[in-house]
Amino acid sequence: MTPVLCIFDLDGTLLNTITDLGNACNYALKACGMPTHSPDEYPHLVGNGVRKLISRALPKQNKTEADIDKVMKYFVPFYNKNNCLYTHPYDGIPELLQQLKDSDARLAVASNKYQQATDKIVQHFFPNTFNLVCGEKPPRPRKPDPQIINDIKATFPECEKILYIGDSGVDIETAQNANVPIIACTWGFCTKQEIELGQPDFIVNKPSEILNFL
Repeated sequence: MTPVLCIFDLDGTLLNTITDLGNACNYALKACGMPTHSPDEYPHLVGNGVRKLISRALPKQNKTEADIDKVMKYFVPFYNKNNCLYTHPYDGIPELLQQLKDSDARLAVASNKYQQATDKIVQHFFPNTFNLVCGEKPPRPRKPDPQIINDIKATFPECEKILYIGDSGVDIETAQNANVPIIACTWGFCTKQEIELGQPDFIVNKPSEILNFL
């Protein structure tokens, strides 16, 4: 029996990262003299990488590449230093990953977070767990472009069955573009109603339900 390849989104799927992301963005915005956002706004601003997060967070008149670059210069070092302060795995995720490893599944991360932060966070919370960790790595385009999924698939040619697990419309679109089944989880940054609009293949309400699709 060939092993199953399980590809996980990171933010909102494996880890609740929203407080650390929001704190870093607010710090950078404030440093640049820009208005900040309340914590409950940030789930609606994330999902397409840090540059898109900053673009969405900036006022309408400041959404230029130069303004984004300026805020990025403050965001990245602050987030690199503080990206594990309030971030934590969702309930049931560590147990799920252990069960998947015990079943000989191949485990990968496909994130729009830049590679340096993705590597640090995954290693911090899930040491020696994933076979492959892929973050944003130019010139590879960000999700929902399917290239990151295609690159992961090519790394594990022994896997005939592939599942992608994510929490957002971006993840659903990515899986559909890559022609792989998508399991959408409801514990992340999007509501169940928002997830249903994307018409995922499957919807799960807790991590242990993912085992039913192996």
